[in-house]
Amino acid sequence: MFEKLNQIIAMAGAQDKTPLFSITDEAGEKGKIDIPDSLPLLALKNTVLFPGLVIPITVGRNRSKIAIQKAYKGDKLVGVFSQRDMTVQTPGQEDLYEVGTLAKVVKLVTMPDGNTTAILQGRTRIHLDQLLQTEPNLEAKVTRITSPKDTSKEFKVLVKTVRENAQKIIELSPTIPSEAVLMLQNIKDDRFLLNFIASNLNVNVEAKQEMLSITDSMEKGTEILKRMREEMEALEIKDQIESKVRGNIQKQQRDYFLNQQLKTIQDELGTNPQAEVIKELALKGKDKKWPRHVQEHFEKELTRLKRMNPQVAEYSIMMSYMETVLALPWEEYTEDNFDLKKVKAILDRDHYGLDDVKDRIIEHLAVLKLKGDMKAPILLLVGPPGVGKTSLGRSIAKALHRNFIRMSLGGLHDESEIRGHRKTYIGAMPGRIVQSIKKAKSANPVFILDEIDKIGKDFRGDPSSALLEVLDPEQNHSFYDNYLELEFDLSKVMFIATANSLNTIQPALLDRMEVIDISGYSSEEKVQIAKKHLLPKQRKEHGLKAANVGMNEKVLMKLIRGFTRESGVRGLDRVIAGVMRSIAKKVAMEEEYNTRLTVDDIKDLLGADKFHDNTFNKIKKPGVALGLAWTRVGGDMLHIEASVSKGKGGLTLTGNLGDVMKESATTALSYIKANAEEIGIDPDIFEETQIHIHVPAGAIPKDGPSAGITMLTALTSILTGRKVKSGLAMSGEITLRGKVLPVGGIKEKVLAAKRSGMKKIILCEENRKDIEKINEAYLKGVEFIFVEEMEDVLTHALGK
Repeated sequence: MFEKLNQIIAMAGAQDKTPLFSITDEAGEKGKIDIPDSLPLLALKNTVLFPGLVIPITVGRNRSKIAIQKAYKGDKLVGVFSQRDMTVQTPGQEDLYEVGTLAKVVKLVTMPDGNTTAILQGRTRIHLDQLLQTEPNLEAKVTRITSPKDTSKEFKVLVKTVRENAQKIIELSPTIPSEAVLMLQNIKDDRFLLNFIASNLNVNVEAKQEMLSITDSMEKGTEILKRMREEMEALEIKDQIESKVRGNIQKQQRDYFLNQQLKTIQDELGTNPQAEVIKELALKGKDKKWPRHVQEHFEKELTRLKRMNPQVAEYSIMMSYMETVLALPWEEYTEDNFDLKKVKAILDRDHYGLDDVKDRIIEHLAVLKLKGDMKAPILLLVGPPGVGKTSLGRSIAKALHRNFIRMSLGGLHDESEIRGHRKTYIGAMPGRIVQSIKKAKSANPVFILDEIDKIGKDFRGDPSSALLEVLDPEQNHSFYDNYLELEFDLSKVMFIATANSLNTIQPALLDRMEVIDISGYSSEEKVQIAKKHLLPKQRKEHGLKAANVGMNEKVLMKLIRGFTRESGVRGLDRVIAGVMRSIAKKVAMEEEYNTRLTVDDIKDLLGADKFHDNTFNKIKKPGVALGLAWTRVGGDMLHIEASVSKGKGGLTLTGNLGDVMKESATTALSYIKANAEEIGIDPDIFEETQIHIHVPAGAIPKDGPSAGITMLTALTSILTGRKVKSGLAMSGEITLRGKVLPVGGIKEKVLAAKRSGMKKIILCEENRKDIEKINEAYLKGVEFIFVEEMEDVLTHALGK
């Protein structure tokens, strides 16, 4: 508000003391001015002239110059109308507002740039009746608009309120000159006060024109008061914001000066904490064993930290960064244990079996002992849950005298978890690889990357792609972390990744690791593991001693076969824990019990068996055959049933089967149709018989080619009416020519068959080599039949 007062003072007051406002016709001037029939017009683009106000106008358009010169030479009267559209250069009657102001040309001033400035004094409001001419200047016929004087009390109160609000606005606005208060005090006429304030309100031309057009004084005052209150609210908000900003700046300046004084005092006393911390960092950096480029970077950042104000936010970020760089074990290595026999003894003591992994670790140490230096291996242990993949890493670290660190990758989605965040971000930190190395306190720990097959991927990046650099022996000597902005040598770290399946691991990542399959344990192996590890551990965890409870191998075998059905020993561990809880309860309550548990005691403690070995052993009807399947949790038995009914010769498959398994069923039926007479089946039966194959446990998805010979055996059995021999399981892929092809997961399948009480297993001849790798002690009681043709399978399964 009142933004134009400085300009008015400069233009009007500097000339010949022209008054800033004057008494007008509307205010009651004696003798009204006669308005000529043809009045020169001046079209204004961006302002509105109110009666009583004096304003300077810069005249630039030729028609406007002619009109103002003509008026100045004559009676000095000119009609001032505002344009509706400022972009119109030659306005017509429709381009001008209907209500304007009759003005007196007080002064004409020629400016140095050639433009003419006219000092205009508003006299009274006029109405544009008709535009008489447009060339060489605008002239029109106008009529005076009279405004009756309002003497009511309501109007007096309204004017008083407007005046008070105007003074408040002047106080709130720092840009309004001090003369404005004096002007308000000198204005005695109420209608002129309203015109004066309306002219100086900070609103657009349309709003000012609307206020000029209002004839009723009460209505006009109400509209002006409404506009003033809007402006005052904006000014109050602005004042509040500026007060807060001023307060914040003053507080920052005060804190700065106080901190500078405190720093000076601390320097004089020699007790500056920031300087002490920086000095301590410098001493640690001097004694630190690290690469030259890291030392140079540290010294550079330390010099930068010394120059930094401790009060700025970046200071704490830099301090955390320096402490992280200093805490990392750059060239700090633990000394490996090269007593290979002792290493082997420790591995054998902590884990039963797992010979392939143990041999690989011993081989690496042997080469390291002879060569003196080599890159650490990157191993991937793949096997079902509970076989000891993760705990093996801790045992390896103990045997090698290395530090141990474990990092779980299950459910990891963000690439920054591996590479870290740039330190410019608030809350930035190194990636979990560098954090783990820092926690390990050596640059050559045994590093377990657990559940690497369960890494996720989303919009935040692909963590498995970030691991490519970590697990590549050709790249990990210079692993780059975004937070450190330095390269860290990971080539001495022994990475051991664990997974349950290879299917979900990115091929490029899988190619960088040495895969070692860890298959499930046999019942005999589980007995030894329970004796040497699980039983002592659970006794200790439940506060029992060897004298309180003991189990022989027969009891342990009962627990394994009657209460667990798994490849690992995690379930067995829970079963033994259940027995220990029952015994602990008896000891605590001083009840009598048998300290050397028997099979009968187990039934009393745990109840009836959950699993039975002979579940699959007896086959009572034709059309049923037992297959072997591999799952992520080890081997399992596959029950395949076939039935026939009258129909049109179709094949129905149920049991949640995958595409490969469905194809195996179709192939088996095609082979039987092609060789029906040789097998002893009437070829015409297929046209009038509906065949149905079902694999129980329909909620579980099943797929793979290894059930091919089992499906063919079940179909032949139902079509010939001959039962499959009991205690017989089989696994193998078939072809249309009747060939039997090899399959994988043999050890897991064999162990599953033995757990289920199978006496004979039919496999492809090419799988003989897989059986030879299994310890003979674990194969005791099982006869293996190796075949090459489907005819041999049917002979052994159904008889000649």
